[in-house]
Amino acid sequence: MHHLSLESNPIQRLAPTLGIALLHFCLPASAHFQELISSTEIVDQTTAEELTLQLSFTHPMEQGPAMAMGKPERFGVLTGEGQQDLRESLQSVEVDGQLAYQADYVVRAPGDYVFFVEPAAYWEPAEGVMIVHYTKTVVDAHGAGDGWDRMVGFPVEIQPLTRPYGLWAGNLFTGVVKRNGEPVPFAEVEVEWRNDGSLKPPADAFITQVVKADSQGVFSYAMPRAGWWGFAALIEGDQPMPNPDGTPVPVEQGALIWVRARDMR
Repeated sequence: MHHLSLESNPIQRLAPTLGIALLHFCLPASAHFQELISSTEIVDQTTAEELTLQLSFTHPMEQGPAMAMGKPERFGVLTGEGQQDLRESLQSVEVDGQLAYQADYVVRAPGDYVFFVEPAAYWEPAEGVMIVHYTKTVVDAHGAGDGWDRMVGFPVEIQPLTRPYGLWAGNLFTGVVKRNGEPVPFAEVEVEWRNDGSLKPPADAFITQVVKADSQGVFSYAMPRAGWWGFAALIEGDQPMPNPDGTPVPVEQGALIWVRARDMR
């Protein structure tokens, strides 16, 4: 968690970060991930043209529990023609008895489609933070192969350096963590596999993998298993945000990207 408060008092500047760090230390390993999962990451002659996109705020490796989502502030798709607002296509659904969303989208032309969501801020009282995870996933249609690294323009965002589709299990996924368009040196990136029920982690340390970016904000991770993988760089926002009681609290800004690896067998 990077604290970049503008307060001049060094003790005041450190206090929120130290508090959050202690809370994280005391809590069991259980990372929050905003999911944005497409029914497929490749559209070709063997698949339907209609995608279903599932949005849930949950703990992917542990298969929940999910947290209730507010209606997203933004939901759309970025193509070579620009951004299209898809917020009105969202339909409310339940995941683990909590509010979540899904949307259908019909692919009408070849190209790379960068689907993205800015969720409503989520209050996490156990950590004393408001959470906003800026999330995206990329779908390729009919082998276009271009535009997969287009940036949405989020305050924090991961730009893929590896094409984020057509990936085998075992491939190395590499990306760069950016804040306001600039690389974030030594950013910490949490990685989780979206568990399909076939794996029980042998210990808490296996639930969330952790890697650090280098001095240029670049990180890599080799995905050992087929399925959907979420990469989340967590960075503290510049400005506090009021919690539901109106008290200003730190903001956890997450830069997330979801990619799917397939088994080579």
